Amino acid sequence: MIPARLTRWFQSLMAAALIATAGCSESSSVATSVGGGSAKSVTLLNVSYDPTREFYHEFNDAFAAEYLKQNNVNVSVDQSHGGSGKQARAVIDGLEADIVTLALAYDIDVIAKKGKTLPEDWQSRLPHNSSPYTSTIVFLVRKGNPKGIKDWPDLVKGDVQIITPNPKTSGGARWNYLAAWAYVLDKELGDLSKLTDESQKEAVAAANEKARQFVTELFRRVPVLDSGARGATNTFVQREIGDVLLAWENEALLAAQELGKDKFEIVTPSISMLAEPPVAVVDQVAEKHGTKAVAEAYLQFLYSPAGQNLAAKHFYRPIEIEGVEKSYLDRFAKLRLISINDAFGGWKKPQADHFDDGGVFDQIYQPGK
Repeated sequence: MIPARLTRWFQSLMAAALIATAGCSESSSVATSVGGGSAKSVTLLNVSYDPTREFYHEFNDAFAAEYLKQNNVNVSVDQSHGGSGKQARAVIDGLEADIVTLALAYDIDVIAKKGKTLPEDWQSRLPHNSSPYTSTIVFLVRKGNPKGIKDWPDLVKGDVQIITPNPKTSGGARWNYLAAWAYVLDKELGDLSKLTDESQKEAVAAANEKARQFVTELFRRVPVLDSGARGATNTFVQREIGDVLLAWENEALLAAQELGKDKFEIVTPSISMLAEPPVAVVDQVAEKHGTKAVAEAYLQFLYSPAGQNLAAKHFYRPIEIEGVEKSYLDRFAKLRLISINDAFGGWKKPQADHFDDGGVFDQIYQPGK
């Protein structure tokens, strides 16, 4: 079962939302509740990254049913999906998201810093650094694994072609890129704690150079860069381009399930990144819309027993496994996971060094060469 502390925490938050919802937007329309009385209607906009579509479609229905039952308020949720970095820029440029559920913390940090629509300490407001589920990066290959891909080094052997999205626009692509880089750092250093050891500067510099060479060769084998993870999946699956797709684990599992294991196989590398997609209420927008209480309850529901089970159903790793259906948990392969903090000291430095204009990615990616 889900630990009592988490259940009690969620129940108390839903009770608080019942009181706060009285302040919902006056422009909310009136609808009929399940009990036959009148109920307000509230609409939220959740701006999310590419491969969360199926999860949030089902989650939204579950949340709306629970919120109506608890608060006598009808909630509908509009969704916007795309590459995480592209979505963050859209919010900064004026897309009025009540909620953002993006691929990595840096993208919400940018919204807080440049858009100033939520506090810069947003990540401390919910458990687990505001990441209600996690994922990782795996390889999706064609049935029979004709190129014999088993781990990261196999990606740069022979004539292997790799499909991955553009890290300038896609959060998943940044996780892909850094997972490859971290693999080499770990292989060369043996212990990632050396990254912060002043006496290991030369070894760290040499390891980073090896990582740069590896990632350069990896991207030399990428024939097309889609703007988001779902586009990359379509390129690999529907257009049949490439030998291996670097993918979110949830996206790879979904592709294998929907399109059949007779067409694709998942290869789990020996080591990968612990991807922690975060969520946040965009305070100023939600306050303007009069939806803040509902938006907060929406994110809190992600941490509820029902929310965790739905996350696992849709191939995201839940942060609380107790009470989640065992059949869902059995689909997650065991592998060593490296956190962004352990390998890169958080998101700020790798974003500036690798993905900002003129960074390492711009230097190494030369299409057509």
